[in-house]
Amino acid sequence: MRFELETAYDELRRRFGEWARRDEPLARHCTFGVGGPADIWLSLDARADLIDLVTLSVQHDWPLLLVGNGTNTLYADAGVRGIVARIALNAYRIEEQTEQDALLIAEAGVSWPRLLNELAPLGWAGLEFGPGIPGTLGGGVVSNAGAHNGNLGQVLQWVEVLDVRQAVMQNTVPPVVCYQHDELDLGYRHSRFRAQRRVQYDERGFPIAASRARIEPQEIIMRLGVMLHRDDPQRVRATVEAHKQHRKRTQPVQQSAGSVFKNPEGDHAGRLIEAVGLKGYRCGGAQISERHANFIVNVGGAKAADVATLIKEAHDRVLSRFGAHLEMEVELRGEWGE
Repeated sequence: MRFELETAYDELRRRFGEWARRDEPLARHCTFGVGGPADIWLSLDARADLIDLVTLSVQHDWPLLLVGNGTNTLYADAGVRGIVARIALNAYRIEEQTEQDALLIAEAGVSWPRLLNELAPLGWAGLEFGPGIPGTLGGGVVSNAGAHNGNLGQVLQWVEVLDVRQAVMQNTVPPVVCYQHDELDLGYRHSRFRAQRRVQYDERGFPIAASRARIEPQEIIMRLGVMLHRDDPQRVRATVEAHKQHRKRTQPVQQSAGSVFKNPEGDHAGRLIEAVGLKGYRCGGAQISERHANFIVNVGGAKAADVATLIKEAHDRVLSRFGAHLEMEVELRGEWGE
């Protein structure tokens, strides 16, 4: 079915008002600071709005891409065709189970920094490994985000998703499905939601985006349950602050999307990239960070193509010298073409 852009925009304006915008620069919505326009952009902060948008997209066969804060995304210079909607659901509550334990029930758009700043003074521990993780909890589920020998999978209890696959087959309102911890296939920077998003490399060594369904992702994370435990508030705050300071010392200050590559087993991607002489290597406005070689930073005026070229160079040189295939953590979205 052909996407009638103006028809879709008119209907979305009637439903969502000024939240629906045309030709929105995606560079404003990712930490790389690069990317062309989205045909239509929305930001959704209510569960009902998210379900309504997905349902409309199913009924009209609109192309829809649901995203988070853009902390792990590289948008193409040509942008994204169709609708791009940011999941900004950011409410949470704490349900105390015992004197020492509680269940954090959080919507997918809750940010790690905000959550840690609010939990630490209350003496709730369990997520304090993550002050350097800039994204949302929902995004953290996809990649099983972690740092400082901790990861979300260690405390994650369940995830609630909107299942588009069933809705598309039956042309109905998408059902809400709950997956328990053991159903999530959690591993190092991996979950069941990451399997279809992996970036491959073409015959020239350039990264190529994963294939995109009409509505992507097919399982949309809306809410999750995380187990917390009591600890001394001063100790929790001290741990969070120590991790923040470590991040300041070791990570670049320029715009980036965090670690570009997963660490190969038994080694570190940053060490390998530095060993092949690419620390500080530049293409256009993008640079392999001089502080940490597993970061690509925007030093001013970078294009997505510049970042992709540096990804290719790092992958090719490390593969040639060490025989190590660097798997990407960053996701490619949009119209990459050639």
